[in-house]
Amino acid sequence: MSSGRALTGTAWAVLLLGLWFWGKDGAEGPSGASAPATGDIAAVGRPLGLPLPPAHDPLAPAEPRRVEIPSIGVSAPVVARGLDRDGAIDPPPYELPGTVGWYGSGTRPGASGAALLVGHVDTQTRPAVFYGLSTARPGTTVAVTRSDGSVAEFTVDDVRVVPREGFDAGRAYGPHLPGRSELRLITCGGTFDKEAGAYTANVIVSAYLTGTRARG
Repeated sequence: MSSGRALTGTAWAVLLLGLWFWGKDGAEGPSGASAPATGDIAAVGRPLGLPLPPAHDPLAPAEPRRVEIPSIGVSAPVVARGLDRDGAIDPPPYELPGTVGWYGSGTRPGASGAALLVGHVDTQTRPAVFYGLSTARPGTTVAVTRSDGSVAEFTVDDVRVVPREGFDAGRAYGPHLPGRSELRLITCGGTFDKEAGAYTANVIVSAYLTGTRARG
């Protein structure tokens, strides 16, 4: 339990490449519980005058192994996730709250296109890997260690809380600029709807490739 608040299971609502991605809520949560980011629609955007680095050319495809976001305390293994029996992307199990899931049939982080990384915001008892994701800001560095020994370094350029109802999935999860290597990090946000067993929104952090280095 965190700060005396009973945490609830996470529920997903992500549309990617025409596939609905739903994480099932396994138990009832307390009425009114909320994720760190609230509100129907919120966009942090880029503060005026904040210089962001130029984009780096996309890298050869390689699978992600670890993601690190030092400014919000994230250092987590990455596992590929496939589809469940309903044809939806299967999130990491609740037994692994510190693990990030990557849609393994999609773009590899660092390659051209938008790669998808997902993580739970909380469990029934404690915060999970992406609990602090909504506090990321433009300019934040996201490092993804890859299977070829390289580290792809991304820079956050947008942070949004998008309501589950009526959102444009292509706009939310598709590439912002053609030919660029991009990253989407997604978790739940808004308030927890006990009747629906789901959070009312998704936190979507967008980043783009700005550098690469060898794994230390």
